[in-house]
Amino acid sequence: MPTRVVVAGSANMDLVGLAERLPRPGETVLGDDFVMAPGGKGSNQAIAAARAGGTTTFLGAIGSDAFGVTLGSRLTAAGVDTSRVRTSYGTSGVAVIMVDRDGENSILVSPGANRTFTELTDAERAAIADADVLLCQQEIPMSTVHTALRTGRAAGTRTILNAAPARDLPAAMLDEVDLLVVNEIEARAITGAAEPDIAALLALVPRVVLTLSGAGSRYADRDGRDEHVPAYRVEVADTTAAGDAFTGALAVAWGEGRDLVEAVRWANAAGAVCVQKVGASGALPDRSEIEALYNRS
Repeated sequence: MPTRVVVAGSANMDLVGLAERLPRPGETVLGDDFVMAPGGKGSNQAIAAARAGGTTTFLGAIGSDAFGVTLGSRLTAAGVDTSRVRTSYGTSGVAVIMVDRDGENSILVSPGANRTFTELTDAERAAIADADVLLCQQEIPMSTVHTALRTGRAAGTRTILNAAPARDLPAAMLDEVDLLVVNEIEARAITGAAEPDIAALLALVPRVVLTLSGAGSRYADRDGRDEHVPAYRVEVADTTAAGDAFTGALAVAWGEGRDLVEAVRWANAAGAVCVQKVGASGALPDRSEIEALYNRS
């Protein structure tokens, strides 16, 4: 049976500008190209999980504007169950993304309808309880993230928190997390340490995946396992949705019963396929692409 994944998170329209380099504060840089595409960490991870082979349900809110129509259509086209997606009167979330020729990016997110995703309904709680894996991020109200994680933990659903973007995390919320996925910036924000401190993170959650960009990932748990999983060497076009490709694939792989180090290796392959394409949701790989790169190692 495919992994049943529920993603509770954000949906944004991504407005992506490509340029030779990122502008400095107060500077205008002439761009090379412009792309408008559905995105948002929650939506991206739901699509990533669906394309990776999971039976995926998205919980979130879109606006009543034209962007909202497009966001809902992209999720549905990717095979994501959108039957519980809320429509909020007003604007959808928007992300303004600048990407340079090395694939590095800067992102500004205006939450829009995502701010209205509060107070989970009985139907939303039931969807979480019926899932194998719940995946959350931090572009929606933190109270909603906490409620979703608590609902998942109480039902025996595996809970994953991708703590992005970096925000203050209540200790009580971390108590509901089975697996924490963070990059180096987010790890430092959580612990307050100058460098990522795995021991400090494991004092808060039982399992941690630290993503290291081009250096791969690191998996550690309270059983004493601590392993570096190298990155796949590919030509980078755009890193915008690489973390979402990784996390969505990781949720599917863990739900399938893979050893977590191998699940991370498979997720690394998903991220590596993604960075070879420009854009967010359109760059997310399908299962055959992930398997092709994974089996090449």
